[in-house]
This record gives sequence, structure tokens and C-alpha cells, in this order.
Amino acid sequence: MRSDIWGILMRTDYDTIIMQLKALIETEPNVISVMANASALLMESMEHVNWAGFYLVMEDSLKVGPFQGKPACVLIGKGKGVCGRAWAEDRTIVVPDVHAFPGHIACDSASRSEIVVPIHQEGDVVAVLDIDSPQINRFSENDKKWLERFVCLMEDLVVWRKRIGTVR
Repeated sequence: MRSDIWGILMRTDYDTIIMQLKALIETEPNVISVMANASALLMESMEHVNWAGFYLVMEDSLKVGPFQGKPACVLIGKGKGVCGRAWAEDRTIVVPDVHAFPGHIACDSASRSEIVVPIHQEGDVVAVLDIDSPQINRFSENDKKWLERFVCLMEDLVVWRKRIGTVR
């Protein structure tokens, strides 16, 4: 656990979030419904977050999917910005200060830190989970570990159709 800028203990109850996500998926496994509810769940459960959502792989770009927050960039090229780089490098990227990240795409000028987690199906990245914060250095290694588990649950329980983002 760590403290935010005001010295208040910041804690995200990831065990509860994971249980809630599992219940949401079991109730309705449609990928669009799951992404919509998952982004709302993260937005409501995490402190100091101003955007939470998904970008779907559509041919050579990421296209905005369900999210919570201000309007977002619609298309992001492979390797561009944090989302495009996480997709191209197929790895989770934690950015403590987005203003220090070369090529950062600013959809919301209030965002100061970001985490992006790739989502896989059959070995390919089919989407990314993107979460922004107005606080510098918001995302810890613990957040990374738990958000990767969150995404893993989505990979295991939701069937993604490549490049379309729908259930088979």
C-alpha cells in the first residue's frame, strides 16, 4: 500500500473487483457488455482515476471501445502513444508521468499517469485496457499485477473474435 499526495492511505480492493468482474461475466459473457461493465467497475472502484476503458484492435489501429470518462481519441496507430506501444510491444506499460513519455497522445489534458494492459486471444493482442489518472505516479507494481489478473480473467471467460471484439 502507498499514500497519495495528501498522505491518505490509498487502497484498491482488487479481490472484490475480481469477484465482481467474474459475476458480471457469468451473467452476460458478451464482450461489449463485459467491457462496458468492466470499465464502469474500475472507474467506480479505483481512487484518483479519470478514464478507464478499452481500445480494440481493428486491422492496423486501435479503435476506442467501451469506456468511462471524457470523450476519447477514436483511433490510435500501432506503436503510437502508450496504448499503441503496449499493443506493439505486447506488454503492460506503466507511465508515472505522461508528460515525460515520448509520443504520448493527450486525449484528456488532466491525465498525468497511465497504465495500459494488453488483452490476448489465441496468442494475439485483441484489445488493451487503458486507465488514466490526474495524479502523477498513480499506478504501482501492485496495480499492474492485479490489473493483469483482471485482464487474464477477461481472456479466460470471454471469447473474443479477432479484430471484431464480439463473442463467437
